[in-house]
Amino acid sequence: MKNRNVRTLLAVALVVGLTSCTAMTGKTAGDNIDDAAITASVKTKLVTDRIRTLTSVDVDTVKGTVYLTGAVPDKAAKDRAGELAQQVSGVVDVVNELQTNARAAGDAPSGGHHAVHESEHDGDN
Repeated sequence: MKNRNVRTLLAVALVVGLTSCTAMTGKTAGDNIDDAAITASVKTKLVTDRIRTLTSVDVDTVKGTVYLTGAVPDKAAKDRAGELAQQVSGVVDVVNELQTNARAAGDAPSGGHHAVHESEHDGDN
């Protein structure tokens, strides 16, 4: 009899927990599981893609819409991340908010490097 009461209490607690989850987020437990699976699949695609810089992309999914945030080196990497996310089953839409790095690779760093070199050279005279 005691085990039956404990099981009933646990079942009620589970139903209340799932119901309150829906009330707080507007999402059912099934929605949360689906969104988590989509997020995991998108992250897996980004990690296994040949463009290794996509591993720094943050992925969040809400009701099937994937949000990509973070920074990538260039527009090609941004576009590739969006394409990969769109390929995942269950994705309704992709909101690509990735930022591209402003400075191109190979640009000289700004600030004083040349001046330091000159001062080192002046000490030789």
